[in-house]
Amino acid sequence: MAYKISDACIACGACAAECPVECISEQDGKYVINADECLECGACAGVCPVDAPAAE
Repeated sequence: MAYKISDACIACGACAAECPVECISEQDGKYVINADECLECGACAGVCPVDAPAAE
């Protein structure tokens, strides 16, 4: 299952910088994960200060 970023996102960008396949992008002031490209590695969740990314 791919990761998804919840509404808790504070748009700090830490997750996008950590993603090894660059599948996280900013849209409308929040970050979103392209589920088709997500490796489900959890790197984004490990660096998020508000625990916004989680496995779906």
